[in-house]
Amino acid sequence: MPNARTARLTRRGLLAAGGALGLGAVLTACGDDDAKDAGADTKGAAKSGPWSFKDDRGTTVKLDEAPKNIVAFTGVAAALYDYGIEVKGVFGPTTTKDGKADVQAGDMDVSKVTVLGNVWDQFNVEKYAALAPDVLISTMFDDAGTLWYVPEASKDKIAKLAPSVGISVFDRQLTGPLQRMWELAESLGADMTAAKVTEAKKRFEAASERLRKAAKAKPEIKVLVGSASPELFYVSGSNLSIDLEYFKALGVNFVEPTEEAKKATGGWFESLSWENVDKHKADVIMMDDRSSAIQPADITEATWKQLPAVKAGQVLSRSTEPILSYDKCVAPVEALAEAIEKAKKVS
Repeated sequence: MPNARTARLTRRGLLAAGGALGLGAVLTACGDDDAKDAGADTKGAAKSGPWSFKDDRGTTVKLDEAPKNIVAFTGVAAALYDYGIEVKGVFGPTTTKDGKADVQAGDMDVSKVTVLGNVWDQFNVEKYAALAPDVLISTMFDDAGTLWYVPEASKDKIAKLAPSVGISVFDRQLTGPLQRMWELAESLGADMTAAKVTEAKKRFEAASERLRKAAKAKPEIKVLVGSASPELFYVSGSNLSIDLEYFKALGVNFVEPTEEAKKATGGWFESLSWENVDKHKADVIMMDDRSSAIQPADITEATWKQLPAVKAGQVLSRSTEPILSYDKCVAPVEALAEAIEKAKKVS
């Protein structure tokens, strides 16, 4: 377990680089037009009577009734939306510079939620208090119970205003957090028997089996997971990140950073200069899709353009921070399966 200082530096590095935490390979905005209406179609009535939920810190939150004024990290809010639960406020990447919904906002109508902070270390405590929050919900990327995107400087003030729920996305496979988000949504009154909910879960399971078969059929295909910044290229390790741990369990052959490099980042990633971006040989490259990272089409470095996988067109997007609904996790699994199925050995 990294100490608090190391953990903070690692999280900031991940945020800036996008290299370490990653989930999925989203080439499109998962789902068809019908799926866009999942929030309305699966809307469930809030359960009457006392409400309680035990989170992944082992903390049980108890309220007299199911929370109505929910504030959540943007990706959590997007997952709950898919299950029919809408929040009042969000924090974390919600809108892009042009005012459009960030990739982490999923299908939410971002104009209908109060944005308390759109970037790292930004959280308007006064606006939060004005929402009269019943509960705050976020993910956790460490084993210390640190709530993602809740600023260190104001966390104590925030904690006094409402109880919090943390869902861990650290050092476990994707299916675990997916199940936990399912349980949370159900406790909040979501209809988990709705057709779109159950069908999404079946599609996810089918996609996972497709990826298993693809990886088994082409074990020689090496997959590198990266993220681009102006100064550095980051190579993610397959441990700690819930999507990569799951994909590895299904048989995907990942390129791994050196052990020395991973030790320097708490086990998450390796930092490379653009001159050394060809250090690791790969047949397929998955690239961070978050707005904080440079997207493949915008990378101008000549060393990048000369990579065999890039020249072969074997680059796909990766949802580095997943939206934890089955609907949103289908496309990343399908995209990676298809990439491996079609990949040529170029390394």
